[in-house]
Amino acid sequence: MKKIILALMFLVVGAYSMQNYRAVPMDKAILLQKGKDKKYCHVCGMTLPMFYRTNHAATNSKGEAIQYCSITCLVKDMTVNHKHLKNFKVVDNDTLKFIDSNKAYFVVGSKKPGTMSMVSKYAFASKKSAEKFAKENGGKIMTFGELLEMVKQRQKKELAMIAKKQKMMAQKGAVFYRKMCQKTDKKFNTVAEAKAFVVENNLCGNIRGKKLQIVGLYLVNRNK
Repeated sequence: MKKIILALMFLVVGAYSMQNYRAVPMDKAILLQKGKDKKYCHVCGMTLPMFYRTNHAATNSKGEAIQYCSITCLVKDMTVNHKHLKNFKVVDNDTLKFIDSNKAYFVVGSKKPGTMSMVSKYAFASKKSAEKFAKENGGKIMTFGELLEMVKQRQKKELAMIAKKQKMMAQKGAVFYRKMCQKTDKKFNTVAEAKAFVVENNLCGNIRGKKLQIVGLYLVNRNK
């Protein structure tokens, strides 16, 4: 029965990935950060290649690269977690390479899906490409500075929405973990760390995608 449930789960996750505009194949995603949990956003734990087209990156006070699934998580790291970040970069949706955020053109509010936000935000190195994208998908072109201010202004409302959703996901993760996973007493500081541990130790079989995310959320929050 366990094998059947896992097989069905992977079919659903695979179909989701094909429909997810933000996702790119693993070999197309550039991972700038290091460590066992380098595939995951260090703020929310989301798998970076699955949301690659909205990825941002920066360096911390130690000069280490940190990669985020979205500008929402980058701003949270600065304002809530009080990280001192610099050298801001973002994925260019034409080349799928990282570019200087301050030189990028952001299309904000298009019909394409947002990441950690109801408002989508996609970056382009070329203004012409940004204008073409906006013409086809809607949205307003903004600079990085303008976008940062907008995200900061909306942060309280969006973080409350995210926290509510993550609480529900963690509850589902608890059910899945108890039924499908080997148990661990290890404590985790981040969802990214928890997910990397689950995968490395094969605690829940060949788990990935949304199921891995909800288990990671549960493991981080179970002792709080």
